[in-house]
Amino acid sequence: MRLFAAVLPPEAAVVELTDATASLRGLPGAEQLRWTEPSGWHFTLAFLGEVDPELLPELTERLGRAAHRHPPHELRFAGGGRFGDRVLWVGADGERTILRDLARSAAAGARRAGVAVDTTHDFRPHLTLARAAGPVNLRPYAESLAGFSGTPWTVARLELMRSRLPGGGVPGERPRYETVAAWDLGG
Repeated sequence: MRLFAAVLPPEAAVVELTDATASLRGLPGAEQLRWTEPSGWHFTLAFLGEVDPELLPELTERLGRAAHRHPPHELRFAGGGRFGDRVLWVGADGERTILRDLARSAAAGARRAGVAVDTTHDFRPHLTLARAAGPVNLRPYAESLAGFSGTPWTVARLELMRSRLPGGGVPGERPRYETVAAWDLGG
């Protein structure tokens, strides 16, 4: 199973971000971007990759412990940026230190459960909005998000998500995400 630990924003925050980013689809080159679906928006805390199903009981136990060690905390979507001209993202503001610590605990718990956690990137809270499918200058997109600051919301759960990659060969097909397990924070 292809898994990751994540925080999912509430519906009201998703709707607000959807409205705030609608105008981006009218910028030059927008047709060259593969836009992520709001139904799949999340903050990845730890990418676990392919996980042997036999590790799932230990993994879920350890992620549950990680969730309980961290309190619910406030975030909001804020600002935006890009990873080169490949990925456009929106950032987070608020109690980011708690979110970072939760990400570290989730990764450590997964490693203790025997999962090889992807450690190639330091944790940087961001939600991917689009990926470039061709040459696109993402600077104007990131600049238009720079002043965005959404309504605060409470991060209350850690979720273990499964990613099902597209297999149909249909152009534009996206991964599908499903929750495998979830834990309340601070429980």
